[in-house]
Amino acid sequence: MTPLPAIPFARLRAVVLDMDGTLWRGREPLPGLAAWFAFLADRGIAYVLATNNSYWAPAHYVDKLAGFGVAVPVDRILTSSVATGAWLTHHVARGSRAYVVGGEALRAAVRGAGCTLVDGLEPPADVVVAGFDMHLTYVRLRDATRHLARGARFVGTNPDRTYPAEDGLSPGAGSILAAIEAAAGQAPIIVGKPEPHLFAAACAVLGVAPDRTLAIGDRLDTDILGARRAGMWSALVTTGVDDAEAAVRGPVRPDGVFDGLDALRVAWGGAR
Repeated sequence: MTPLPAIPFARLRAVVLDMDGTLWRGREPLPGLAAWFAFLADRGIAYVLATNNSYWAPAHYVDKLAGFGVAVPVDRILTSSVATGAWLTHHVARGSRAYVVGGEALRAAVRGAGCTLVDGLEPPADVVVAGFDMHLTYVRLRDATRHLARGARFVGTNPDRTYPAEDGLSPGAGSILAAIEAAAGQAPIIVGKPEPHLFAAACAVLGVAPDRTLAIGDRLDTDILGARRAGMWSALVTTGVDDAEAAVRGPVRPDGVFDGLDALRVAWGGAR
């Protein structure tokens, strides 16, 4: 196995944490969750939880973590829906018509950006915004395709083709985006990881430079690639999608690979 570069733990002042597959899987917390947050508090390490999951609002994650015995302020949670709303605010005129494929959190973020939501084929949409949709139907795929054919812009929350549910991998937002792209022949503008928007927002909340920040996640193609593009150090935890073999053999290589949060905490705690 090819050795991976060492993480300079002593220089780190903040972490950007993925959630699904890193802190929990489905409805079950992963081992070491409470001890990890206690460790961060003891070391004075700032954190932001940044997820590509567009389906839930930040308050949902506050409640979920509270159920696991961990208290996290709502302003420390960044979702791809929140980031998409911010992107629309800066790139789409207020009052623009938007057709949304996604859950209520995404719809609320699009409304919050000043867009008027369109249901169905009329009136024509100016932008199609798509993310994870638990209740996806053929009709919604069809309508999104037709709005794009009329000239709408195409914006996607995140490219994750799968996500780690407690009973196994399940199709993610990236699979929905791929279906629309295949039908419409138009690639989406991606807002979530590995693009820079979530990482830039995290740095703004943290007030810490990227080179003193460690990004932690379970996916090489989003968490780790995004960290490298943002100039952050990166750690892969093998509790979700990708394993250690993929980390050393693939084109995207993290700065460290750990079996989970406990292993990362022990390594950090023993570093000099």
